Amino acid sequence: MMFNIEEPELKETRQGFADALLELGAEIPNLVVLGGDVTGSVKTNLFRDAYPDRFISVGIAEQDMIGTAAGLALAGKIPVASTYGEFATGRPFDQIRQSVAYSEMNVKICASHCGITVGPDGATHQSFEDVGIMRILPNMNVLTPCDYNETFNAVKTAIKTVGPFYVRFYREKSPNFTDIKKEFKIGKADTLIDGSDVTLIASGLLVWEAILASEKLKKEGISARVVNINTIKPIDKDTIIKCAKETGLIITCEDHQWQCGLFGAVAEVTALHHPVKMDYIAIDNTFGESGIIFSELMSKYKIDSAAIYNKVLSHLKK
Repeated sequence: MMFNIEEPELKETRQGFADALLELGAEIPNLVVLGGDVTGSVKTNLFRDAYPDRFISVGIAEQDMIGTAAGLALAGKIPVASTYGEFATGRPFDQIRQSVAYSEMNVKICASHCGITVGPDGATHQSFEDVGIMRILPNMNVLTPCDYNETFNAVKTAIKTVGPFYVRFYREKSPNFTDIKKEFKIGKADTLIDGSDVTLIASGLLVWEAILASEKLKKEGISARVVNINTIKPIDKDTIIKCAKETGLIITCEDHQWQCGLFGAVAEVTALHHPVKMDYIAIDNTFGESGIIFSELMSKYKIDSAAIYNKVLSHLKK
């Protein structure tokens, strides 16, 4: 697959979410959207304006939002609850556990402003723990699309698939590089670049950074495979095991705490099925901070392409 490294198209993943809702709103009359007082920020205002009788604003009451969504699911609706990632998972965890996951309700929790890209809002709004919180729950599906196109397709797939879903996406514009026509398959990883020396297993925002690192490593004669894990749960065990056998080194890349996130999910697979040397590019057991330009925060917290490049070199030089 070829990528426009120099001048990639930039689009907001949250717009992909909004566009998916608008398209399915016309197709699925039972689709209902709930907002948590950040309607404009997560772009659910577009669905509200198009289908005002199918939009509910609960205000700053995330627990009520999830409880209401579960009730709507019981009534035969397909509810989509959306707010910032930190508030979508941390505040209403009990309601998600009991009323959605345990009860196997057909609720879709779609979280915007996840990870480092919500830089100006600082540590209280930067969700570095949401994937871990969600993936530990039985019955919960966890999707982490990497760009606008994949977010658009992931949201549509989640809404059309029965069961609880958590979908994670971002605030700022980021490179849009996947094929909009490519079907989103739950639990199936996508190998974007083949390679034999190391596998970079990435999710979300870090997929593009892994691509950039792979291109730079190629100039050093290093063949770096890039795998987009767009489903954290259920995870693609077969692809992970294949990478472990064929490259002998896996480095996971994510804008999330390294504990319990993508690294933890991949390490669980390799530990049980094919032990292999592993390392991570991730938030390292710390909270974030405010920053106007999120790329500067990525550099500070060592979760950008330069950090990936240097991590690979440090291992292969040994």
